[in-house]
Amino acid sequence: MDSLNLINGSVGSKVPAIGEDSSDVTLNHALLELGDSTKLLGVQVVLILAYCTIIILGVVGNSLVIYVVFKFKTLRTVTNFFIANLAVADLLVNTLCLPFTLAYTLLGEWKFGQVLCFTLPYAQGLAVHVSTVTLNVIALDRHRCIIYHLDTRMTKDTCFLVIAVTWVISAVLASPLAIFREYGIVELSPDDSIEVCTEKWPGSSTDGTIYSISMLLLQYVLPLAVICFAYIRIWSKLRSHVGPAGRNDRHQHRRKTTKMLVMMVVVFAFSWLPFHAFQLATDIDINVLVMKDFRLLYTLFHIVAMCSTFANPLLYGWMNRNYRCAFVAVFRCQERLDPHHAEAKGSTAVRNKNKKALEAQDMVTPHLNATDV
Repeated sequence: MDSLNLINGSVGSKVPAIGEDSSDVTLNHALLELGDSTKLLGVQVVLILAYCTIIILGVVGNSLVIYVVFKFKTLRTVTNFFIANLAVADLLVNTLCLPFTLAYTLLGEWKFGQVLCFTLPYAQGLAVHVSTVTLNVIALDRHRCIIYHLDTRMTKDTCFLVIAVTWVISAVLASPLAIFREYGIVELSPDDSIEVCTEKWPGSSTDGTIYSISMLLLQYVLPLAVICFAYIRIWSKLRSHVGPAGRNDRHQHRRKTTKMLVMMVVVFAFSWLPFHAFQLATDIDINVLVMKDFRLLYTLFHIVAMCSTFANPLLYGWMNRNYRCAFVAVFRCQERLDPHHAEAKGSTAVRNKNKKALEAQDMVTPHLNATDV
């Protein structure tokens, strides 16, 4: 079962491929119905509340991040454009995928037709790949600048080119989710049939397992290894740095920004870990598919994974004063950010210094260092 098929991965695993012997279909269907807690009203209410909360928080939070990055000039930095790209990917999941995931879980079968059978799993696979690749790009860019003392940051034109390449690479990696798929109707009995949207690999059934494990390595294990390596070196460099007093403020900004970005990676890693572990267990042992409450466990792990789609905006507001001030400015319908509010918690000396710098530049928005987000 493909590790990124979050819309109906359980369909592809639970329901045999179209054309398989009907007795096997009926047997598997009966096994799946045994102890399926997602049919209980109380469980369904909890699942509805959980998914709706994730969708609302994700749509509001990610839309807000995208808006403030392009609304406020001082937030238009390379790192922030990458963060906005993450928000676009998460917003795609929140709006195009999660509502259908919830509906499938409640209905117990695919009810969305042939076109969506091919496009929805692909869209969510694309979004997850974009998030992972972008996290890698951010880590490697900061590694290049901080470890090798490169003061010249990536240009905005290069940044947009990297973002475009990120989407192209992600589209290629996710393409098997749309190509190797089949939609149809399976007759469980003369009076009972269900719509299915399943994987359809050209070779043996092991092809799906090979793809699933490959994606686990390319989309989770390898990227996290690269990111961890980059941030460990960055953090070690920043902790051991002792420079002139004039550079301390800049280094503090770098440390705070790096800390926030590391938290983003930690949230991504731990929210997706249970889901990937469960998927791997499914690929290794087919008996997992007919275990008691398989569907409920799958759904719960999926909910945990989807929490990553709204966590980042909360991290920005908590750990970065510039985003925090931008969010407040939006809710207060302000056209510009208030520099006094942005520096309210800093020392008097820092406030005076920043105020003079702002006045010298004839600006009323808070100053952002090149290393801040």
